Amino acid sequence: MAKLKRVFFCTSCGYETPKWLGKCPSCGEWNTITEHVVAKESASGSNIARLASVPKAVPQKVQDIEEHSTRRIDTGNSELNRVLGGGLVPGSLILLGGEPGIGKSTLSLQLALTANNLKTLYVSGEESAEQIKMRAMRLGIENEECTVYTETLLENIITEIENLHPDIVIIDSIQTMSSDVVESSAGSVPQIRECAASLLRVAKSTGTAIFIIGHITKDGTIAGPKILEHIVDVVLQFEGDNNHTYRILRGIKNRFGATYEIGVFEMRDSGLKVVDNPSEILLTHYDEPLSGCSVGAAVDGVRPYLIEVQALASGAAYGTPQRSATGFDQRRLNMLLAVLEKRVGMKMYQKDVFLNFAGGFKISDTGMDLAVVAAIISSYYDRALREGVCCAGEIGLSGEVRPAPRTEQRIAEAARLGFKRIVVSSFVERTVKRPKGIEVVFISSIEELPKAMF
Repeated sequence: MAKLKRVFFCTSCGYETPKWLGKCPSCGEWNTITEHVVAKESASGSNIARLASVPKAVPQKVQDIEEHSTRRIDTGNSELNRVLGGGLVPGSLILLGGEPGIGKSTLSLQLALTANNLKTLYVSGEESAEQIKMRAMRLGIENEECTVYTETLLENIITEIENLHPDIVIIDSIQTMSSDVVESSAGSVPQIRECAASLLRVAKSTGTAIFIIGHITKDGTIAGPKILEHIVDVVLQFEGDNNHTYRILRGIKNRFGATYEIGVFEMRDSGLKVVDNPSEILLTHYDEPLSGCSVGAAVDGVRPYLIEVQALASGAAYGTPQRSATGFDQRRLNMLLAVLEKRVGMKMYQKDVFLNFAGGFKISDTGMDLAVVAAIISSYYDRALREGVCCAGEIGLSGEVRPAPRTEQRIAEAARLGFKRIVVSSFVERTVKRPKGIEVVFISSIEELPKAMF
């Protein structure tokens, strides 16, 4: 007989305690401790038998460990391969999170249907087989090697994985899975922790790459205990706005590659389309130059791209000026406006300022400060900037222009897209490389920006 044990878990961080507490000692949240009944199997249980079949590890010296080259699996999706570090690693456990309706299930089904000659198992606990078939028909993709299995009991899923021996398994989603070992409802902290640990053992013992789709909370973090993100090998975050078509796949954790890579997708009626060159879709081509528009060279991770900044500075009609920024930190916008007023002498306290980035992108790169200020100055004086000019640099409180991270990559991206001039900080004048076909202008303070841009 299984031995019943009552424990208390924090729904925010997964902290375990034998008694109820009002405040979690780990994360400090109030009223997050809930009671759960956990059933532990006896020594003759299935878990003990499964662990007995795993080869016993022995201690080894570092110099005696044999190094094997890991063969990465091509997923058939160039942007997903980029974020994963070159492809899927056999035996890896990958967690994919994102807001509802952002495209997590669509991306996962496309992965299962477009995998190159790979046997895939798509396990769904949220949708029926007919619903998955309807989405596959909408995507217009057919794959005879893809198997759909609608199940929520973890033990049955593990049995099918051992019988089919697939190359890729997709679990949609971890919050709907439950195990007989734990006596609590699906989606609870003990269930998520037990299911994730069991899937990790299956992935490592069989060499199967397993994708886990996870829900997020209203704060934007992945639902469940924090240990879920520690258990898995890779954590991917799917970001974007449902009102815009572009999505960003960002690597939060990656044991097999870099964590600062991003992948860009475009949501269409036929599914997610890979965007190989984000700069081309984020730049608008006008028949004639317009005031209030500038181009900045941004970097997200290690990927440079050019994006258009739109600003509007108009007279404040109600005394107190309005400040509105879409895709940019409003507090940083207020700081840049204060620098313009103090160092350049522009009367920003009389102007309403509205800021927007093309494509609905959210920019946290401080190297876009020069582009934001250039667009505001252009709209303030109602003068269009010089054609073929972009900029990249960070602005300090004293008005100095600091170098943006990865300035060389920004310059190279601007030159590749045919820009004739780029304005950067003079701090990198001696170290930065200057490619052919583009003029690199170095400035040290914000007062020099209008002369370089107009």
